[in-house]
Amino acid sequence: MKKTFALTHPKLNLARLVEAIKFEVKKYIKRERNKKLPDGVDYWDFDCKYGHTEDTAQTVHLSTINKCIDEAESLSLASFYLEILVKPGYRTKKSVDEP
Repeated sequence: MKKTFALTHPKLNLARLVEAIKFEVKKYIKRERNKKLPDGVDYWDFDCKYGHTEDTAQTVHLSTINKCIDEAESLSLASFYLEILVKPGYRTKKSVDEP
């Protein structure tokens, strides 16, 4: 998902619009996580970027997306850019130190 979300709407107030955006993001993530994993892949991982515009977007963690959307609301931005790309994730084994 690469999308510029507008925070202005003629009929919806800002709080309902922000809730709708958060719901759309949550629905996209859930849909991607439910897809079948290829062989050898442990889980679906996500590369996320957030910015006021597409050019100024910076990498953020998946868990901070809602905070970024709230930040855009508090700054009264007209729009913001959000990019969420799915990629295969691989778990690494923890090394056990033998005394």
